[in-house]
Amino acid sequence: MPVLDISIVPVGTGQPSFSSYVAQACKIIEQQGLKYQITPTGTVIEGNLDQLMNVARQIHSIPFQMGAERVITNMTIDERYDRPMDMEKQVQSVRRNMNQ
Repeated sequence: MPVLDISIVPVGTGQPSFSSYVAQACKIIEQQGLKYQITPTGTVIEGNLDQLMNVARQIHSIPFQMGAERVITNMTIDERYDRPMDMEKQVQSVRRNMNQ
C-alpha cells in the first residue's frame, strides 16, 4: 500500500507554530479513515494512491482556510509493486537491519 509523507508550511501567518494546522490535518485524515503517524517534521499517511492524493489536496488547503496567504507543501510518495508494504513493515525492516 502506498505511503505518503507530507508537510505543510504556512507562510504569512504571523506565528511560528504549526501545531494547529497539523491538528486540523489529523482530523481530516481520521475522517477519511486512513492510518497515519505524526513525526516531528511531517505526517506519514497510508492508503491507496487516490485516497492519498485526495487527502493531500485537503491538507494543503487547511492553512488557506485558516488565513495563511501562502502555503508550501512537500510530499513524498513511496509505492512498490514487487511486494506488499505498509508503515509498520518499513519500520520493522529498518530495526531488523540495525540489529544485524
